[in-house]
Amino acid sequence: MQVDRRRMLTILGACAAGLCMTGAARPAASCGEASATMRAVWISTVANIDWPSRRGLSVADQQQEYRAILDNAVALRLDTVMVQVRPTADASWPSPFEPWSAWLTGTQGADPGYDPLAFLVAEAHARGLAFHAWFNPYRVSTQGDPGQLAENHPARRHPDWIFGYGGGLYYDPGLPEVRDFVTSAIMDAVTRYDVDGVHLDDYFYPYPVAGEEIPDGAAFAAHANGFADLGDWRRDNVNQLIKSLSDRVHAAKPGVPFGVSPFGIWRTAAADPRGSATGGTQSFSAIYADTWTWVKQGWLDYVIPQIYWEIGHPVADYSTLVAWWAGLVAGTPCALYVGQAAYKVGSSPAWDDGELARHLAVNARYPQVRGNAYFSATSLATNARVGMERVVAEGGCGPR
Repeated sequence: MQVDRRRMLTILGACAAGLCMTGAARPAASCGEASATMRAVWISTVANIDWPSRRGLSVADQQQEYRAILDNAVALRLDTVMVQVRPTADASWPSPFEPWSAWLTGTQGADPGYDPLAFLVAEAHARGLAFHAWFNPYRVSTQGDPGQLAENHPARRHPDWIFGYGGGLYYDPGLPEVRDFVTSAIMDAVTRYDVDGVHLDDYFYPYPVAGEEIPDGAAFAAHANGFADLGDWRRDNVNQLIKSLSDRVHAAKPGVPFGVSPFGIWRTAAADPRGSATGGTQSFSAIYADTWTWVKQGWLDYVIPQIYWEIGHPVADYSTLVAWWAGLVAGTPCALYVGQAAYKVGSSPAWDDGELARHLAVNARYPQVRGNAYFSATSLATNARVGMERVVAEGGCGPR
């Protein structure tokens, strides 16, 4: 199925940001160290949002596009790229676990004719950029027909591993064999390539769709493990994945940090006195992501909350949320970077060319904030170009 990339960007932004129901010198410090800083950009492959710009480009064109993205990152004095290498239970490297990504060639399982991940890492390092490999753990497909997956796709060999929801397909986080498989698929890239970080986005259980229930009753019945409450069980399933992946990354590569970019609201103060003084969707109950526990248990080296709202937003104010996240990481070894909605620049009067720069002044109030990550690469060269020039001019990006 051909997915319109603008529509996909809108969907991703609405869920992740809305209120919906080794080579050249590069940063060497672990992002769990208090001294570490980061100035990053996310490079999305799903729906060809950033790279490659469309399916089926020649190898030369794919590589030229990626080099241009990196050159723009360097020009903006960024120091880290977070590249999505496993967007839909597929791979941008020759994986023994999953098929080649369709976002590369147009056909899932079709060999692109080179090793993209090796190229992606090498080109980043050649420019002094740290490379964080970005994985989506449970999304299998943005469409709902398993028959459209590659014939050798694990989801077709193990149909009991997946469920359909909201028009897409997902691995069931409640199955121990699924968690083991996802962790192993990710670790294949981590152990074989010279990555500088291992990164997950905000998608765990799917974001809620009105009128639909997640069809995981059989998994709950078989693997309740003493949990009586479905929500608590789902959160524990996600916790197990986070802890397992953290343990395996650190065992295999002790100097490589592991981080997550969660939805910007954990819980609201109305639901939990530990929560933020905001409204909005709560990742704790919407997608069963208990970021508080991940930080407090020391499972994350860094956290990048997607604080994709403007200063003064009536429901989820940027300043209020930065203060909350700074308080969460205070006294822990977890570094805090702020996820910035570059894609929103120009979308409304509140998101003028100065909004991203104004965020810097808010961040400066909190020593826990060690940097920013911008979503996403295409926006930095288009709608947010002038805004990012102001970020650079006003000190948001240090010397390289």
